[in-house]
Parts: sequence; structure tokens; C-alpha cells
Amino acid sequence: MSKIGVLNYGVGNLFSVVSALRRLGAEVELLSSLNGVELDGLVLPGVGNFTEGSKNIHAHREKIIDLVGAGTPTLGICLGMQLLFDESEEGEGRGLGVFGGRVIRLRTSAKLPHIGWNKLYVVRRSELLEGVSSGEWVYFVHTFAPDPLDDSLVLALTRYSDVEFPSVVGSNNLFGTQFHPEKSGETGKKILKNFVRLCVRR
Repeated sequence: MSKIGVLNYGVGNLFSVVSALRRLGAEVELLSSLNGVELDGLVLPGVGNFTEGSKNIHAHREKIIDLVGAGTPTLGICLGMQLLFDESEEGEGRGLGVFGGRVIRLRTSAKLPHIGWNKLYVVRRSELLEGVSSGEWVYFVHTFAPDPLDDSLVLALTRYSDVEFPSVVGSNNLFGTQFHPEKSGETGKKILKNFVRLCVRR
């Protein structure tokens, strides 16, 4: 059985992620430190402000980068995904910089934050999105979204009113979702199941 660590770096949304992964049969440990642990997968959850998240996660930066570099499947969710990038318009602080690019406020005239169900449009096949078709619905709560320097990172897009933004990003063993898969019904379950499968195969 794979052991997946969910990092508690003080930005919430932990237990719904842990519960969703356990329902899929994964061995999950909620961690406040990554030192001295052996993991088959790592999840960076998160809701809230980029500035606070950046401040809190930097204590774990070297270990996260080591795990990613060693090929450990890693998934950032919402704020956890945004922190994989260099910086954000939301506030001060640096991201982890494992993906190049910035996190920007949605350039839309529609009401923000963007809350609720919306569609994924798959633009690049990935093991994380195996079995997921364009037009499937997932659940969002956000005002900001990534603007990657490398377009090849974008695995899926979502349209909100007059703006289109990356909703799934990924490269090799590192992935991020702007939505919350643990709150996204059957589609979210498929995505998390794919992630668990990646961890098992490692």
C-alpha cells in the first residue's frame, strides 16, 4: 500500500483531503514536518491567502523540492497549487518556484471569487486525468489562477464568464489543480484515484 503525506502548513482544508484519499484505500498521514519521513506521494492542500501560505510553506521548501526531484508524485490543490509557482499578485512572499510563472487575479468583469461548479476542458493528456473527459464538472473557490511561463504545463482549462484560465497543470510527477478534487464528486474521485495509482506504481 502506498503512503501519501498531506502537509499541514497552517492553511486548512486538511481533513476533507485526508478522508477522500483514505476512502480510495490509500495510507495517508497528516504531517506537520517532512523531515525523516519516507513517502510514496505528497499532497499540498490549501485555502486562503498566498502571503500566509508562502510564509508557512517555506520552512518545508527544501524537502518539498527534494521529494519532487526524487520523482515522488506531488499534488498541489488550490492554494497548494498556486504556491508551486514563483509569485502571486495576491500579496507578498515567494512561491516554491518549481513551476515558472505567476499567479494572477482573474481578468474578468464577472463576480469574484469564482465559486461553484464549472467545466474542465482537457487540452493535454496526462495520467492524472486518465478517464476524465472535457466537459466534466468540478468545484472551484478562488479569485486567482496560475499564468505559467511554459504553456506545456497546462493540462486543462476552465472558462468563467469572459476569462479562460488553467485549472490543471502538470509536468512529470508534479501536478496542481485550481479546483478542489475532494469536493468534486465523481470527477474529483477519478483524479484522486489516478494520483493514488501513480503513488502505488512508484
